[in-house]
Amino acid sequence: MLPLVPVGETGAAVVAATALVALLITALRHPRGRVEAAIAVAASVAVVAAGALTRNDLEDVAEHLTPVVVFLVAILVVAEVCARAGVFASAGALVATWSRDNPVRLLTGTFVLAAVVTTVFSLDATVVLLTPVAITAALTHGVSTKPVAQVCLRMANSASLLLPVSNLTNLLALPHLDLTVGGFALRMAPVLAVVLLVEYVGLRLLSRKELRDAQSATTPAAPPAETHLKVPVTVVALMLVGFVATSPFGVDPAWVAVAAATTLALWGLTTGVTSPRDVAAAAHPGFAIFVLGLGVVVAALAQGPLGAHVGGGLPDTATGFGSLLLIAVLATALAAVLTNLSATLLLLPLLSPLGTTAVLAALLGLNIGSGLTWTGSLANLLWRRTLTRQGIKVSSWEFHRVSLTLTPISLVAGVAVLSLLA
Repeated sequence: MLPLVPVGETGAAVVAATALVALLITALRHPRGRVEAAIAVAASVAVVAAGALTRNDLEDVAEHLTPVVVFLVAILVVAEVCARAGVFASAGALVATWSRDNPVRLLTGTFVLAAVVTTVFSLDATVVLLTPVAITAALTHGVSTKPVAQVCLRMANSASLLLPVSNLTNLLALPHLDLTVGGFALRMAPVLAVVLLVEYVGLRLLSRKELRDAQSATTPAAPPAETHLKVPVTVVALMLVGFVATSPFGVDPAWVAVAAATTLALWGLTTGVTSPRDVAAAAHPGFAIFVLGLGVVVAALAQGPLGAHVGGGLPDTATGFGSLLLIAVLATALAAVLTNLSATLLLLPLLSPLGTTAVLAALLGLNIGSGLTWTGSLANLLWRRTLTRQGIKVSSWEFHRVSLTLTPISLVAGVAVLSLLA
């Protein structure tokens, strides 16, 4: 494909870099969906016009990203219908009841619930849908909201290791792995177990003052609003089984998620739990277009000097703890600067020749490591926006006090377990 604007190789790289900066600023500001989509389309057109990508490159990006975007849209619909049916509110109420006004038990229950929600519904559901529920439970029981809010954020990133569907980074990596969905879970389960242990102990220690200073409940516990749990819970359970059962036959998880989303959307419309407008809004089409545009721009950058420099920083093999840690740290650094989604798109083609373990090591940096900085993950920014809507301010000091303490320890522990299993 000849460039529409002859800018040369250096000029094309500059255009791609500028386009990425524009997309990152858009992600930070999170404007309306139509604006988000328009900027993504403009950025994609710019890099194509500059000749940064060939026609074959564009086809490869579309082929690789389309199932991921389809999955994203479907799982967002699944999570929204479940939320409107009262699944998250009921789960939060169970945790609050189990806590018996004990702040440590409330933190523990929220920790487990957040890990489960992240695994099943993906990290966005944890930061957007579960965080308000956890905050309400804390206020009801006279507990500081900071510990449970931090639990939701930490689990959104660090607990997204078990299934490919728990994080878009995992889903993007799946075609580069010689693993089924079940094989992925078996490989990552021991890693996740150790990471969760580190995170739980760390959060308990860092939150000990807030937990100790908890007051008596000042607001009477209110039962959740009318719920319709049977169908959503059944469909989600079947969806999870479907991911594992169909993976050996080459069925992309996106189509299982589409089946679940369609079923729940039709059920929600029939029962009045949701409306056509709610379903359309839940799909976030603007963000879906944004992800596609980001893929195009990062693919253009990977063809230029940035891709060459990153490739030069990778080890020749991925057979020991040192090599795997280097990959995880590099992934963390790239996520901190570019967001983990951009870093994933950049790293995966470079890491594929090193094998499955190398890609899994990168996922540790892209998932756990993305919790290091505000810009490491879009989930971090969504979490901050969710708290703001709840009238809660979180300073950068509070965020980094936890992230800079726990992220390096969790990352090293996860890499150590992965290296032992390699």
